[in-house]
Amino acid sequence: MNTNIKKNIIEQAKNVISAESEAIYSLNSAIDEDYIKAISLIINSNGKVVLTGIGKSALIGQKIAATFNSTGQVAVFMHAVDALHGDIGILNKNDIVICLSKSGDSPEIINILPHIKAIGCELIAITGNIKSKLANAANCTLNVFVEREACINNLAPTTSTTAALVMGDAIAVSLMQLRNFNKDDFAANHPSGTLGKKMHLKTGDIYPNNTIPKVHQTDGINKVIMEITSKRLGATAVLNSFGELVGIITDGDLRRMLNKYENFGNLRALDIMSLTPKTIPSDTLAIEALDYMRKESITQLIVTNAKKVLGFIHLHDLLREGLA
Repeated sequence: MNTNIKKNIIEQAKNVISAESEAIYSLNSAIDEDYIKAISLIINSNGKVVLTGIGKSALIGQKIAATFNSTGQVAVFMHAVDALHGDIGILNKNDIVICLSKSGDSPEIINILPHIKAIGCELIAITGNIKSKLANAANCTLNVFVEREACINNLAPTTSTTAALVMGDAIAVSLMQLRNFNKDDFAANHPSGTLGKKMHLKTGDIYPNNTIPKVHQTDGINKVIMEITSKRLGATAVLNSFGELVGIITDGDLRRMLNKYENFGNLRALDIMSLTPKTIPSDTLAIEALDYMRKESITQLIVTNAKKVLGFIHLHDLLREGLA
């Protein structure tokens, strides 16, 4: 690829980004009384929100519905074509319908409007044509007009779909604010995946999966080495005669022992253990445990209740959970 072609590609990509950025900024003028009315209709409704559209607008509607569901607003997507073949049964009179259409005059959209009205649903239009049939039928209209598409032919939905998507995000965040939707609420809707784990997963959910390497403080070095090796966590807890945690021996402590002592056959655990083991309670969030490990530059923590050892968590456990 020659230099001129590379230069043209970079320039065109930057033009697309600039065009879409300008379109997003222009949406500020669309945050008006109709926007307030749209938010009021949704927040005061006893039903769900139903997103509908065709083509690329349908795909944007699906994303907005997904965002609504994850941020506290029950929503479903209904394709405008499928609505005329049975899917309109999704609707009941308490629902709010948000219809996305760049032109607002697509036949598939126009054909479902009477049926939406007959059921008794309130209708919010997200369109780039405030004089369209969709806009005229809607209870309120959110104007997402764009001067032109970022497409070099001004045809492929690019800038227009970005504007519609951003408007959907604005609605979602406004609803979150009105509902005081917080981090705990968000976590409740994301029980799996990285987001949910960061907000829900605790050390107490992890340590039971590991064996517990432990030795008595008077045990010899051979037993210490075998315990660390067999349990494969890179360390062992050291307990006193009451079963209380008094220290930890890590792989690093063993290496330091080799450098310090020529003869170590008669050494005991208490001779080489660290007296200040890093511990963490079982109700601590796993992501906080990860931050603690990073701060202390360690790879394992002992999970404790007072001086009782409950178990170990290792950096690899947290990596497997996708927290890092």
